[in-house]
Amino acid sequence: MIKHIVMWKLKEQAEGADRATNMQKMKALLDGCAGIVPGILKFEAVLAQPGLEATYDVVLYSEFESRAALDAYQDHPEHVAIKPFIGAVREARQCMDYEI
Repeated sequence: MIKHIVMWKLKEQAEGADRATNMQKMKALLDGCAGIVPGILKFEAVLAQPGLEATYDVVLYSEFESRAALDAYQDHPEHVAIKPFIGAVREARQCMDYEI
């Protein structure tokens, strides 16, 4: 199994909207990728929550049955299509993939 975890810090303003609006849009776009390829075991996009510690705004926690499933997700047209928006609104990105 491969775990794929990505965290994004968003800009205060980007793409004509504020951070909170872009966080919501980004989560909706990520949620739309939840079942796009076979082999996705878990796919959870979450937003920083008031009152809980967070240094990033959006986190994607996902699990894939194999490296091939993760690769298929990464290359899928629906996933590729959301990258320009995410790239435009993000200030910083951290990612870690690991196998268990």
